Amino acid sequence: MKLKEHKENLKILGSSIALGESKKLNFNIAHLFTDTAVEVPVFVERSQKPGPTVLITAGIHGDEVNGMEIVREVISHGINKPDKGTIICMPIINVFGFINQSRYFPDGRDLNREFPGHKDGSLASRFAYHFVNEILPVADLCMDFHTGGGERFNSAQIRIERDNEDVKELAAIFDAPFTLFEDKIEGSYRETCAKKGIPILLNESGKSLALDKEMCKEALDGIKRVLSYLEMLNSNFEAPEERHKNVLITQNHWIRTDHSGFLHVQIGIHEHVLKGQRLATVSDPYGSKSHIVEASNDGYIININHAPMVYQGDAIFHISTETA
Repeated sequence: MKLKEHKENLKILGSSIALGESKKLNFNIAHLFTDTAVEVPVFVERSQKPGPTVLITAGIHGDEVNGMEIVREVISHGINKPDKGTIICMPIINVFGFINQSRYFPDGRDLNREFPGHKDGSLASRFAYHFVNEILPVADLCMDFHTGGGERFNSAQIRIERDNEDVKELAAIFDAPFTLFEDKIEGSYRETCAKKGIPILLNESGKSLALDKEMCKEALDGIKRVLSYLEMLNSNFEAPEERHKNVLITQNHWIRTDHSGFLHVQIGIHEHVLKGQRLATVSDPYGSKSHIVEASNDGYIININHAPMVYQGDAIFHISTETA
């Protein structure tokens, strides 16, 4: 796909940044009770050569630290210093939630349901509004990094809308083990990008409040491949060769347990399983009962519940039902 090439100064958060310049900005719209400003760092790196602007973000949910680690490594390794164009990195968008190790904003709202926001709305809504109006407009491509919520461990995957061939092409280049067709969620960052015509790759990998170096490497390799495709990858790096078949999952569903108790998972993430295959057992705490959880169909395991105890009805495995 072809993205714009920008020669002019980048206007963002009241700053004007020329080609070849680097700048750390602070996206500051709120304060703690102590009147202490909450600063959200924004790292801008511009090559001397004109090119597209790529916005790389994480931490929309404050407890999804594996996504933050991915963007941190982009910065610490210098992957964000492009051969051409501009790379903007925001490792922790929801600093409030990060401080409290919480998914949510202090007003109890999920930031990823508040986009595009409102200037007179709740704190989360105001934050989303300023982000959409002061940062997002400069982006030609967005890459956003998440994890599963709670104890749910997501496979390394890219989520895209069904009808966008450009994004589908970029997802194949990113080359996560799986690409999922997922409907856009109302009020989400991804929905706002789609409405504004900005392509976005949403990566899921790992679970909240946990770091996973293998998942981080998967994502970093994907970022390098996309930047290389855009001719933006710093010459100090090489784009890793594709590692996966990159399975496109067009339909999926959750396998739920019919029993409560201790959950003993017996398969791994990314595995392909067969209908009727034993996936886990759920046992009572007294050693008298144990119930087998079987695969409902042939498919790939794209999420596993890592909770030690579950209630009947809890979702414990996310499995593909159709692939392309």
